[in-house]
Amino acid sequence: MGAKGYTKSATGLDIKEQWYVVDAKDQILGRLATDIAHVLRGKHMPQYSPHVDMLTHVIVLNADKVKLTGDKWVTKTYYHHTMYPGGIRATTAEKLNAHKPGELVREAVQGMLPKNTRGRTALTNLRIYSTDTHNHQAQNPQPLPMRTAPKA
Repeated sequence: MGAKGYTKSATGLDIKEQWYVVDAKDQILGRLATDIAHVLRGKHMPQYSPHVDMLTHVIVLNADKVKLTGDKWVTKTYYHHTMYPGGIRATTAEKLNAHKPGELVREAVQGMLPKNTRGRTALTNLRIYSTDTHNHQAQNPQPLPMRTAPKA
């Protein structure tokens, strides 16, 4: 508690950097993305402050083996623009996952982060790998605290 009973706002000096790792194999994309976005923003921490970078990093392994429910592999469409006139391009989730493994996870997490500087900063703390190995062992990553239990 701060002075006069007010809640103390966290500063960069109060926060320790934390690394988390999650295996995306056979996990539903949307449920996984909500947990990742929640941790990237730092909302799992008791000293969460919306205006402070909470120094949390998330490593996603096996991102190309994520699940989509229903027939979303062929019906879900992702768009991007080439910045030329008439340059709108569309691709299905199946083709996007084959061409850029892990981009489905990045798109889903980005959509759940705020559209401002804090959201862009949080997205830089996301590392996505399509294999089950990563090169961040020195950071001693812990398992991701999942709010939604993975389906067996």
